[in-house]
Amino acid sequence: MASVASDVPKRTERFAASGNVTLAADVWGTPQDAPSVVLLHGGGQTRHAWQGTGETLARAGWHVISLDLRGHGDSDWADDEDYSMSAFAGDARCVAESLPQRPVLVGASIGGLSAMLAIGETEHAIASGIVLVDIAARVEKSGAEKILGFMRACPDGFESLEQAADAIAQYLPHRKRPRDTSGLSKNLRLHPDGRYRWHWDPVFAEMRSQRTQADRFPERTAAAASALDVPTLLVRGRMSDLLSEDGAKHFLGLAPHAEFVDVSGAGHMVAGDRNEVFGEAVCGFLEKLPGAPERG
Repeated sequence: MASVASDVPKRTERFAASGNVTLAADVWGTPQDAPSVVLLHGGGQTRHAWQGTGETLARAGWHVISLDLRGHGDSDWADDEDYSMSAFAGDARCVAESLPQRPVLVGASIGGLSAMLAIGETEHAIASGIVLVDIAARVEKSGAEKILGFMRACPDGFESLEQAADAIAQYLPHRKRPRDTSGLSKNLRLHPDGRYRWHWDPVFAEMRSQRTQADRFPERTAAAASALDVPTLLVRGRMSDLLSEDGAKHFLGLAPHAEFVDVSGAGHMVAGDRNEVFGEAVCGFLEKLPGAPERG
């Protein structure tokens, strides 16, 4: 078994996904030396949203892959503009099946839904566990529309990183606005016209808006949740406007073996709002899985 490492260097790799798309990833460790965890961010985010989680898990002895989803960050944009849930789930499946041992999939929002569909709709086992972060089989329509509304706003970008930070502060009023906005440069790109724009394919937000109802497939997501036969953890932000308390209870009825953590003081962006509580919950769950690294 791998033991805890004090410092694990990070590198960037690319992984083949479905539909000739390749995905960029931050990677810590190797699958030959440690069990794997694949981190899947939410819509409109990038792999950098998992930076703290990735470092924590790597120090605990895990091989960690933090992916940029298709159309996000440094991953390919889909030439055929396919940003359906089937495409995202296919990507998660491709990455999981490329590893020598079945990984744990940890997904937030659309990343979690991708993981749930990938595991629940694949006849053979592709994962050893799943962590769903503020997403389940049933979500609140108003919360989904709020997220997509933010993503569609400001199509012409921002004059500065400070202006982008102001937009985020308005969208997430419960989170303290950072004084240093340089970190936003990981999520925005400076274009030749001198304006900063979010680093995702704008087609993604438009297509997701059009397909939200069709993609939600309550029967499909419920069936995938019911089919989960791996250790499962559901983490909800208690202030979430996407996953309600009733939505969490509905999921736990479909997957009664699942563990559940309700994080106070956190909204939909659980890992960012209460990173220390989130990390403790996830690490505690992962430590109990067969083959988990030993604490040194």
